[in-house]
Amino acid sequence: MSDHNPVRFGILGCASIARKVSRAIRLAPNAMLQAIGSRSAEKAARFAAENGFPATAKAYGSYEAVLDDPMVDAVYVPLPTSLHLKWAVLAAEKKKHLLLEKPVALSAAELDKILAACEANGVQYMDATMWMHHPRTPKMKEFLSDPNRFGELKMVHAVFSYNLGPQCLQSDIRVKPDLDALGALGDTGWYCIRAILWAKDFRLPTTATALREPHFNDSGVILS
Repeated sequence: MSDHNPVRFGILGCASIARKVSRAIRLAPNAMLQAIGSRSAEKAARFAAENGFPATAKAYGSYEAVLDDPMVDAVYVPLPTSLHLKWAVLAAEKKKHLLLEKPVALSAAELDKILAACEANGVQYMDATMWMHHPRTPKMKEFLSDPNRFGELKMVHAVFSYNLGPQCLQSDIRVKPDLDALGALGDTGWYCIRAILWAKDFRLPTTATALREPHFNDSGVILS
């Protein structure tokens, strides 16, 4: 949409990453923040106030209220991965365009259902793997695809790691099997896998090798 007719975003949930994404929406010339929904109206209002939402933005005490708002064109969904299927499908059925936080689903089968719902309802789907949508990404692809400047791509080595800290390793949603059962594979491995597939034009590998002795927490969620 144009600057004069911006995309009006609603956000489902007050996740930490939603602070960064809401700021990006607020700064974008062709988008605006229309609504935020949480399980309590007080939390939604506090999030809106702390993150520079315009005075016209609505703060709702449920996710359903955001989807029922006729002024919302699109929704950003940063909920735990286990909730993506339910709320992404419902958003599509409510005719809301969908910006879905990564990892987008717990399985390919779940993602197929989300995509089918978007297609059936004529709404746009985009995942929130931010670097994929950056203007320099096609420039990198242009370089990799030029045999005179780069040569032949034979191997991709991808690593993504950080120290989550002992407290988060016990309490963060990313290490809880009922919320984000994919653990490190979905949180950081997603970027590595996406980068490798992107570099090879999304051609699936014929073989894959995994390191032995992965590390799990007490709940069985993979940490590394």
